[in-house]
This record gives sequence, C-alpha cells and structure tokens, in this order.
Amino acid sequence: MSSHERSRDNVFAALALDRLAERRDDADWLRAGVDGGRARFLLLRADGRALVDAQMRGLRVLSTGERERLLGAAESTFLGAADETLHFALSADDAAAERVAAELGASFLDLRSAGLKLPGFDAGLFAYARALAHWQSRTGWCSACGGRNAFLSAGHRARCTACGAEHFPRTDPAVIMLVTWRDACLLGRQPSWAPGRWSTLAGFVEPGETLEDAVRREVREEAGVRVGDCEYHSSQPWPFPASLMLGFTARADDPHIAVGAELAEARWFEADDLVRGLAERSVVLPPPLSVSYRLIEHWLRASAGLELGALMHDEPWLTPRRG
Repeated sequence: MSSHERSRDNVFAALALDRLAERRDDADWLRAGVDGGRARFLLLRADGRALVDAQMRGLRVLSTGERERLLGAAESTFLGAADETLHFALSADDAAAERVAAELGASFLDLRSAGLKLPGFDAGLFAYARALAHWQSRTGWCSACGGRNAFLSAGHRARCTACGAEHFPRTDPAVIMLVTWRDACLLGRQPSWAPGRWSTLAGFVEPGETLEDAVRREVREEAGVRVGDCEYHSSQPWPFPASLMLGFTARADDPHIAVGAELAEARWFEADDLVRGLAERSVVLPPPLSVSYRLIEHWLRASAGLELGALMHDEPWLTPRRG
C-alpha cells in the first residue's frame, strides 16, 4: 500500500474536494455559483461544533435559500467544489446557531466525535472548515503593527488595513512515530492519562529541523531511546487547533529507555503483550480517530499478521477495565 493510500485511511484525510484556489479571488464566479443554487453551507458554532442531521449521520448543510432565510447575509468562506456543488463554511454565535438547529430539527457535533461517526467526506470537510474558522477567529488584528485585518480570497488570506502586511492560515507540523526494536514496539503514557492507556510518541517539528531529525529528537527527549532509520508512513489533518500529523515508523539503535519529563512511563510491547493486554483490558490503545492507531495497526499486521480492529472490536479504549 502506498503512503497516499495509507493517508486516505486516516480520519479527516478522505476529502475528495477540489479547493479551486485560483477561484478564491473571483467574486463574480463565486456569486454566480451561490445564486445558481450550487452552493451548500456548513454551519459552525462559536465553540467549533458543526450542524449535523438529527441522527448524527452526516452534516446538515444549508442551501442558499436556507442560509438567507435563517442567517441573512452571514459572511462565508469558500472551501471548494465536489460533484458540481460549491462548499462554503460560515460561523454563527450560539443563539443564532441554536435557532437554526431548532428550525431544521438538527443538532451540533464536536469534531472528535464527527471523526468516528460521520462519512469520510463530511468529517474531512468539517475538519477543514474548523481549522480555517479557528485561524480567522485569531487573526482579526495584525501581528506586525496591531492594525485591523480584512479577510480576502474568500476567507483564505488576511491583509492589514494599516500596514498592508498579509497573513495566511498556518499549519503546525508534528511528527508521530512508532519505534520498533526487534519484535517489540515502543509506547508511552502521559502523566494525565488513565491507568493502562498507551500510545505512540509524538511532538512538534522545530524551526530548521527535518522531519527525520524531529523523530529522532522527540523519541530521545521523551523516552531516552536512540533512533536510527525512520520512514514516512502517512499524514493526517489534525485541527486541534491547527496541526498536521506526519506519521513515521522508526527503528531503535539501542532499546535502553530513560523516560523524560513529558512521559509518566515508556515500555516495549511485543505483539503478544498487546493481544493479552487488550483481551484483559489492562491495555488501552488509541481509537481509530488518531494516526497513532494506524501506526500500531500497520506494525501488528506486518509483524504478527494480526488485525488491530478485530482485537478492539468492542472499543476497549472507551471502557477500560479497572483493577
């Protein structure tokens, strides 16, 4: 399987959308699409939750008529096109959002829940819209001179009305990696986690650093393990609030563990350890929401021919056994 195919398996990454960046400054074209009935509007509350249908099976997008009737001329952000439909995002305060939900018999859903419940396209569109809305909500003022920013390019660019400085949505790259040593993989626990919860290691890329060097540095800082070779696995949009998770597999040069300040514990797990721990519910692994799940899934399949989904069929990450 290629890295492209692996990425498409990651939550929030299955968004078959033409972003049409070249059309963002074409106000006439965008207006024609809206007036022609091709537009659909994803509605976000101020807290970042999105409007979904009553059964929480998909986004409840608004037609142009519904948008005008329920929210008037609320400003929207162009996201892109799919199957001749133009997708936009708009935000509303809590009172207006609840009024719309009541009128349409709909409800609101947070992004993490959406990643596990909604179809891939809907979850990806929600993640895209939420990331842009978060950036817009924090870019009202110019970081260069303090002047007021105006949003351009259908919500994808901000320009200071005082000094003219331009600002663009930012994405913070982070590496997340499954490290192996012989027949075992390295997992860690953060101090705030419930007993038995384990995951792969992760951290943000620093300025002037390659992705591979970030993998080596983070593993050494968190677990004291020296890593040699590492290979790219897949990526995942992670708008909590503005990250891109870059998944890697890596091989340790030395299995010695010396836990750093960020972890409560780190240890090597062989496949049998995970199988037994999941069966006993003494081990809680990440849910399919995270690329961490996909990295562990990939390793178990390659090293032991086991399917993580079958081992976690009853969602033990939600109901860990105590004692």
